[in-house]
Amino acid sequence: MNPHDLTGRVALVTGGGVGIGRAVALALAGAGAFVGIHFHQSRREAERTLADVESAGGHGLLLPADLTLENEAKSVVDRLVAQTKRLDILVNNAGSALTRARIEDCPTDLWRRAFDVNVTTAFFVTRQAIPHLRASGHGSVINNLTLSVQTGSPGSGPYAASKGALEVLTRTLARELAPQVRTNAIMPGVIETRHHEVVSTPEQMAEYRKLTPLGRNGSADEVAQAVLFLASDASSFLNGALLDINGGRFLR
Repeated sequence: MNPHDLTGRVALVTGGGVGIGRAVALALAGAGAFVGIHFHQSRREAERTLADVESAGGHGLLLPADLTLENEAKSVVDRLVAQTKRLDILVNNAGSALTRARIEDCPTDLWRRAFDVNVTTAFFVTRQAIPHLRASGHGSVINNLTLSVQTGSPGSGPYAASKGALEVLTRTLARELAPQVRTNAIMPGVIETRHHEVVSTPEQMAEYRKLTPLGRNGSADEVAQAVLFLASDASSFLNGALLDINGGRFLR
């Protein structure tokens, strides 16, 4: 028996059109899950993700929504469950660094927006999903954090702080939802996606490679394999775990 087999299960991936979210959607679908692919502004990319899922023999559903709006966040869960009659896996991947700002210069609106985009979205979606996850028999929540939770992020403090709040939410859910639902998180290091086109210069990306014992930055597919592990029965005794996916950055 393949412990990573997700045949018959339903997954919701927020921010599933691009980057890590796209790779996660493809990995879960490749393991047999029906995948709800949420997107906000990346319709074309989400459509391509769904097309790739289906061309590989999988099945999915596009779910457009602004998750910072409570009713739209609820509707994402409701629309998916209305079609599939269940929900087993929730990957809270949607988020953004928005724009760079040092704390001393950070506008209040940017601070609040960072928490809305990176924490409140996960709260809205998870709260709506909990009854379905509890009923599934295989309920799993995976939250996408960041290396900056451990290191801080000069110039991107609002983003790092909001992801720190998501870490606390992860641990809280791990206690509140067990034993019916497991809640874990990933903490990616520097992953070469378009996220770093916003927060990092090419020179910084090169420096990150030098600082990483493995000598390179990560890929979205490598992160997706960790999410697949956490979503599957292969991680059946993991709850409240935070998986570093950073090539060994903290070994130096």
